[in-house]
Amino acid sequence: MTELWDFAKAQAIFSQTLPDLIYQAQTVHRVNFNPNAVQISTLLSIKTGGCPENCSYCPQSAHYKTGLKKEPLMKLDEVIAAAKRAKAAGSTRFCLGAAWRAPRDEDLELVCDMVSEVKKLGLETCVTLGLLKEKQAQRLKTAGLDFYNHNIDTSEEYYEKIISTRTFSDRLETLAYVEAAGLEVCCGGILGMGETNDDRIKMLLLLANRAEPPRSVPINKLIRIPGTPLENQSEVDPFDFVRTIALARILMPKAYIRLSAGREDMSDELQAFCFLAGANSIFYGEKLLTADNPIPEKDNLLLQRIGLEKMALSV
Repeated sequence: MTELWDFAKAQAIFSQTLPDLIYQAQTVHRVNFNPNAVQISTLLSIKTGGCPENCSYCPQSAHYKTGLKKEPLMKLDEVIAAAKRAKAAGSTRFCLGAAWRAPRDEDLELVCDMVSEVKKLGLETCVTLGLLKEKQAQRLKTAGLDFYNHNIDTSEEYYEKIISTRTFSDRLETLAYVEAAGLEVCCGGILGMGETNDDRIKMLLLLANRAEPPRSVPINKLIRIPGTPLENQSEVDPFDFVRTIALARILMPKAYIRLSAGREDMSDELQAFCFLAGANSIFYGEKLLTADNPIPEKDNLLLQRIGLEKMALSV
């Protein structure tokens, strides 16, 4: 059983001087990972737009007019071709995202075919499909899925201010099904939605104190999409963002801390600071579902300037 963290202790870590916090996070990071290597993932939207959920940050919600074109589920050969391109560019994990509240069983079968074919390429696989039933999680495991992404987004207390079409407990139920099926959990949240630092700490505590903390923790920076309720939200303080990355590394030493959405609006210096604080994974490619992401050439140059290398395939 991993150590249980309480709020006061986590808050004290978060509130240290920044040099002390970074030092602690970097120390933990070096015990568990190569500090000079970054894991590269690619995320592909296999079904875009028309989602019935009302997540306040999401351009794919049917509740908001964001100008996003609704697209059907991709064909299998299109996904395989995209996975081959991702592998050639240096990705070791290929993630599939679909804008559903929950997948229908017939759609899940096609996704399972996609997972099986991507696995044959030697890539780790991850999908994010919304809420799952117990048998659906088991079916994905049978297909060879490695990770299931299902973010809790924020603290339980703040969650209802962001989403009302599903509950926080709905999220936790799906995570329980994923864990019971023997899948690895990919779960994190979004910073900059109006939440406080205490909310950010509580979100990380909930994950760190699970019986098995997630091995993949995406930390997203809100992309303020015109047409969504959060389009005019104030920017998250960059130092608070770095502090949250550092706390995630300290609370979940063996997790890949993923610097996820919002990198297009981050300076090279802020991204470098996040790597120093313990982030060791990024999404690669010009699109992150529907949002802009730094082009691969820009990421390659950034990693080169910092002196970081891409993690090699381990399968």
